[in-house]
Amino acid sequence: MLKMRSFLKLVEIQTKAASMVPFVFGTVFAFFRYRQFEFWNFLFMLISLLSFDMTTTAINNYQDYKKAKKKKGFGYERHNAIVRDHLKETTVQATILVLFAIAVTFGILLYRRTSLIVLITGIVSFAVGILYTCGPVPISRMPLGECFSGFFMGFVIIFLSVWIQIPDETLAYLTFAGGLADLHVDFHELLRLFLVAWPANACIANIMLANNICDMEDDLENRRYTLPIYIGKEKALALFQGLYYSAFVSILLLLIPGILPWTVLPVLFTLIPVRRNIDAFRKLPTKKDTFVVAIQNFLLINVSLILLVAVGILL
Repeated sequence: MLKMRSFLKLVEIQTKAASMVPFVFGTVFAFFRYRQFEFWNFLFMLISLLSFDMTTTAINNYQDYKKAKKKKGFGYERHNAIVRDHLKETTVQATILVLFAIAVTFGILLYRRTSLIVLITGIVSFAVGILYTCGPVPISRMPLGECFSGFFMGFVIIFLSVWIQIPDETLAYLTFAGGLADLHVDFHELLRLFLVAWPANACIANIMLANNICDMEDDLENRRYTLPIYIGKEKALALFQGLYYSAFVSILLLLIPGILPWTVLPVLFTLIPVRRNIDAFRKLPTKKDTFVVAIQNFLLINVSLILLVAVGILL
């Protein structure tokens, strides 16, 4: 029997903010811009998204357990729940299958209430999520990890959380006639949504980038050829800084035409602690000392956006 403590460690429950915050932000933004809220769509996506996020994390921990070559000296015994709690492989595999089944079930329920685009986007997202940690060369072990994690956990989650709240034809719609598929897309609205999602996109990519910067030596030993290994530590640190600044630029661009409410203006002041965190990480980029600043920056910027867009709705 899997104890709750072991389960929460296996799925790294503390990391689920990376998917839940964009989901909540997309829902709040949809209500601000389109004045729409569908409770059942919200609930079904919440359950499916959370279950699948836990699935991929559990798979990642299982893959690390199976493939690790260096098992001493970098917290392997503490950080991996399978090792720390002496979990049986069959128990871990069963947990993964149950979580995945829940994610698929509620994903199908969501599709039945929405449209084919939700189904297609969900299938692609599930495939990327699994390939992120599985396969001969998982995405997380390649220099593409930051791009995939940022895009799918930032933009795609926000896109779907907005999509399920609004009429089908608002962003795009797909029709079939005579064996032909006809896709209609409002590219201007989609571009606006991409800019809206960029702060989450950039911050989530930076969480993985920070993780990979801290793990460069261990990743080399474990044959994980991540982006910092390809471009070097200094360029990776410069990219880390640049992504945060680009998030603030996107917020400014959205404030000017009123796509985001003026109440979001105070988010720009979070640049002060964000910059302080960037400097701390650049001076000492380690898991023990400064990795946490990537999570702090993500929460500072994106939770502030949620709260201040909510204030804009009330006003």
